[in-house]
Amino acid sequence: MTFAHYDTADYLKSEEDIGAYLDAVMEEGGDDPAYVARALGTVARARNMTALAREVGMSRVGLNKALSGEGNPTLATVLKVAKALGLRISFRPQAAKGAN
Repeated sequence: MTFAHYDTADYLKSEEDIGAYLDAVMEEGGDDPAYVARALGTVARARNMTALAREVGMSRVGLNKALSGEGNPTLATVLKVAKALGLRISFRPQAAKGAN
């Protein structure tokens, strides 16, 4: 039996899928910048990394590296990528420790 390689990008078909995916990423690993960058890279691959790189003014290789989880993208890069993807970054208070 042969199994195909799983790639989350293959399942991000709609804006709702992307929003739910990124919400889950932030809930699970939002404290880890590399985890968040890798998730943005997944969304970028789902939406055409080459066109996105052109829109944010980077090379495809540079953007891919920055969003690989191995890179260290600046906040400016993250904001440009989010905007180019039609996303808005927002901040909410965390639930108080011990609260349900």
